[in-house]
Amino acid sequence: MQRLKARVADLSGRRRHALALLLGASAALALPPVHAVPFLVPAFVGLLWLVEGSQKRRSAFAVGFSFGVGFFLAGLYWIAIAFATDPRHPAWMGPPAVLALAAIQALFPALVAGLLAATRRRGLAAVFLLAALWIAAEWLRGWAFTGFPWNLMGSVWAFSDAMIQATAYVGTYGLGLLTVFVAAVPAVLGDPAPGRGRAVVLAAFSSLALVWVGGEARLGGAEAGEVDGVRLRLVQPDIPQALKWVPELRKDHVVKQLEMSRAPAEGPPPTHVIWGETMVPFLLGRTPGVVSAIGATTPTGGLTIVGAPRTTPEREETFRIWNSLQAIDAQGRIVGSYDKSHLVPFGEYVPLRGILPIDKLVVGASDFSAGPGRVTLRLPGLPPVAPLICYEVIFPARVVSEGDRPAWILNLTNDSWYGHSSGPYQHFAASRLRAVEEGLPLVRVANGGISGVTDAYGRVVAFLGLGRSGVVDASLPRPLASPGPYARWGDGLVAAMLLLIALAGMIVPGKRCDDRP
Repeated sequence: MQRLKARVADLSGRRRHALALLLGASAALALPPVHAVPFLVPAFVGLLWLVEGSQKRRSAFAVGFSFGVGFFLAGLYWIAIAFATDPRHPAWMGPPAVLALAAIQALFPALVAGLLAATRRRGLAAVFLLAALWIAAEWLRGWAFTGFPWNLMGSVWAFSDAMIQATAYVGTYGLGLLTVFVAAVPAVLGDPAPGRGRAVVLAAFSSLALVWVGGEARLGGAEAGEVDGVRLRLVQPDIPQALKWVPELRKDHVVKQLEMSRAPAEGPPPTHVIWGETMVPFLLGRTPGVVSAIGATTPTGGLTIVGAPRTTPEREETFRIWNSLQAIDAQGRIVGSYDKSHLVPFGEYVPLRGILPIDKLVVGASDFSAGPGRVTLRLPGLPPVAPLICYEVIFPARVVSEGDRPAWILNLTNDSWYGHSSGPYQHFAASRLRAVEEGLPLVRVANGGISGVTDAYGRVVAFLGLGRSGVVDASLPRPLASPGPYARWGDGLVAAMLLLIALAGMIVPGKRCDDRP
């Protein structure tokens, strides 16, 4: 291992950056849906050795940037499919857009590598610091540039119900902290005293086993229970995105979903029907006939909850439009609504519109307006719910209203933009992690998949796969009686963990690198 470390550290020029790019791309194989978690070990070990071998701090920054570009290109390639899906935008724009996004996101791993080099720490101390800096950077990219905490390192464990139970205590960031530490710790085998290094590596990997055992213990005998008198029908029509807004087809899309909504049930009949994000391609406030038609198929005493654009009344001079969730009762009345507050830059609005001469990706000339923020919505016949639209579900500790805890989370989305790619699987994994973190069941309804119901432990109890057209009927699981540590303390808990790990990195004996500018 010492010779291998020396060879990696001695690489120069393009070879260093090519290796960093490759290592970053290989780390993305651990993400959903592949979940090749062992690839994280050579990725983070190699990154650590490349940083230690950097001649200057700015060269370490560049190595981290190359690693980040590889990681985000491989993890976010599917965004390019959206440009090929929408005929209004040329498909050739997709790859440059993904490359630009990857370059922006790669600034965070670059910052990690640059700061790590600035500490001039080696060995186990460097491993502690790498883990702390990486997760601090993940938290930061959840806020910077409006926030995009996609593919957090903790999500690599989404394939295991037992492993993700840890997020109820330390959040996805905390699970990612342990993951990065364990993945990077074999780097100490390249240092002198390999016997001590092997003991450290064994202890680190044993900690993952303890997390799994703890998760199994938490799930053992855990009964989610069901809300009495509530039966949900999730409608997934799988309408191609390129056809969704074609004027002469919009009525047919609504009719298809109305027929799916009233199809006979194999079990108890549904009390509430749910459609996906903007799956009503009409302005409901200006098309009362559509609202009446939806009300006519709504179960008596229940609701049909739909995603549809909402606008200001026609009499108002200033026109505004929102990406909304609206609830319609059997009398054809809109009895509740929620407006999406965390909008997608360039997708739903164009930042610096007066300067940038480009259109947003979503249909329509006007930018969407942002809603007021997180709310707990109270709808007839349902427990209080936290509504989320599209990627609002990917933000840890920012999915429920503070001081007004809901009983479940509802996420409407439309992942048909991204075809049969990794994107919808990554999105579904993020939603499951929010359920465990908050101790709340989560219902997710998408146009082309993936739709499903997750209990408060993150276990999938109902599921309709990617690219399938159909309905799934399911009961609504109950929330946990009391929220866990992460739901109570949120990112304050993460900050405390990062501080402890960073202090360990400064206190643990670690040979300093040469003091180089």
